Amino acid sequence: MRFHAPMATLAQIAESAGVSEATVSRVLNDKPGVSDTARQSVLTALDVLGYERPARLRRRSAGLVGLVVPELENPIFPAFAQVIEDALARRRFTPVLCTQSPGGISEDEYVESLLDHGVAGIIFVSGRHADTTADHERYRGLLERGLPVVFVNGYVEEFDAPFFSTDDREAMVTAISYLAQLGHQKIGLATGPARFVPSQRKREGFIGGLMRTFGYSKAEARKWIEEGLFTVEGGETAALSLIDRGATAVVCASDVMALGAVRGARERGLDVPGDVSVVGFDDSSLMGFLDPPLTTVRQPVQSMGAAAVHALADAIGGQPVPSKEYVFKPELVLRSSTGPAPIRD
Repeated sequence: MRFHAPMATLAQIAESAGVSEATVSRVLNDKPGVSDTARQSVLTALDVLGYERPARLRRRSAGLVGLVVPELENPIFPAFAQVIEDALARRRFTPVLCTQSPGGISEDEYVESLLDHGVAGIIFVSGRHADTTADHERYRGLLERGLPVVFVNGYVEEFDAPFFSTDDREAMVTAISYLAQLGHQKIGLATGPARFVPSQRKREGFIGGLMRTFGYSKAEARKWIEEGLFTVEGGETAALSLIDRGATAVVCASDVMALGAVRGARERGLDVPGDVSVVGFDDSSLMGFLDPPLTTVRQPVQSMGAAAVHALADAIGGQPVPSKEYVFKPELVLRSSTGPAPIRD
């Protein structure tokens, strides 16, 4: 069946694409004699003008890919999901987003459903692979059956798979170095549960940073760490404990926890950053629009997501993918929630 469009439509498409109407007609009817560049220009014009592509010209999916994230309430996870879904779509994969929630579908149940749908591969973001106490048999089974799997932010040493992580240790060292330059010496860490790999690495980086910067013993450095949940309430509780012990700066394991730290400081009648400086982690959306705008350590979400999709696509295509952990350098983003250490009598 030939595709026919009104002459006015052909003219509009041709003008938008910068080609002749004859070229538009050839593309729409899938005829030869058109360069790849001109063909793509016509297809892009169709999309821009809001015309539906003829069925024969629609891009075919290269397969389904599962994307498993822990939640969407923490803005860093929608950020990862958006980047990864966009990268998958550019490679013609159809992403299937699986989001966990308390009391909802478990990660294992999602994986079972994805396998039933015949996915070509799965990307796990901050999943159970990040929990050192979790049962990892499900992952082991996926790898043994040869399904391409990629992990983001979390590491299991014995797994034959690629991992993509932010350098959590370096993030803490960078934050401490900056706060020390501002005159802070009593710096606390509000972090998540110690069973998670990123939490463990942040603790290691924080302790090492205090030891090298201020000459603390390991035991002294550990006293400036408070563990809590990755929530506003968890950050508030941990920060209050540190502030009550004299901390003039609090580094948080997530931006969400940092929101709680700011709230806790204000509940004590303290100014941020006049009395207490607060540093977050992630640089998730809207952190620059808070009161005060949040100084934070930015995860390289774009680079990590693109690299994870690249590795998965290679594995799906039968290309060798090194089974190792790729560690990405974070970036300190300076805003108004940090300032010079207060002068106290």
